[in-house]
Amino acid sequence: MAVWLAAAGAALAAAGLGWMLFEAQWVELRKREVPIEGLPPELDGFAVLHLSDFHLGTVSCNGRSLRKAVAWGAKHEPDLVAITGDLVSRRRGGRALREALGRLRARHGTYAILGNHDVAETRDPFASPADLSDLRTDEARLLEHSSVVVDVDGSRVQVAGADPRRLRDPLGPLSDRRADLRLLLVHYPDAVWSLRPGDFHLTLAGHLHGGQICIPTPRGKIRLEHLRAPFWEGLFELPVGMLHVSRGLGTSFVPFRFLARPEATLLIMRRRE
Repeated sequence: MAVWLAAAGAALAAAGLGWMLFEAQWVELRKREVPIEGLPPELDGFAVLHLSDFHLGTVSCNGRSLRKAVAWGAKHEPDLVAITGDLVSRRRGGRALREALGRLRARHGTYAILGNHDVAETRDPFASPADLSDLRTDEARLLEHSSVVVDVDGSRVQVAGADPRRLRDPLGPLSDRRADLRLLLVHYPDAVWSLRPGDFHLTLAGHLHGGQICIPTPRGKIRLEHLRAPFWEGLFELPVGMLHVSRGLGTSFVPFRFLARPEATLLIMRRRE
């Protein structure tokens, strides 16, 4: 009897691990509309592909998830691509990163920031700082506490990016209030608390993986990747503006996800009257 119980337990554990490995590459591809106060008519329908947390270079399905997201995003021809950090977890992921960035196409460019894994500020003992010095501007523009403004049919769109190594630096000074649409890329969602109303219309963040491995309870999910967070995933309307938190595409520490599918999201700006 004990042998049968042990065998059943082993089979159940194997099935559970198999499912979590499958879920780690079961990318949710979705569109969401984002209401923006005072958005010029020319920017109504402006589409931003939000990607995050690739964690390339580890033994995982992360590269496969990223390829699925890139293929889907390229098909929709976004106006702009925003990538909110944790691009690589090992330096050997640099080649896969550049290959993916080379396949991304956006009318007004691809913009990326670094995450804590990229700068080796993590509990991972094998992490090392990423070397992205040869990242070409035709692949992506890396924003390190800086911003750019692009012209879109006569309207000005600002894309600003925060550096995870400068957590204590205020983000408000990055804002160009002359821009008609102001986007801020941060890795940590709670960075939004340092903003003032009107600094940015939309803040994009990642980092939390939606908890990565979640345990369902009657009171909601217990999220094991990060036990506490004010904004786990999704779109939030806050006094300082809109916030979108992506579950990201990769995994960290273990190559599994449970009740926290990887995601790629096409955010479509809509004029709020």
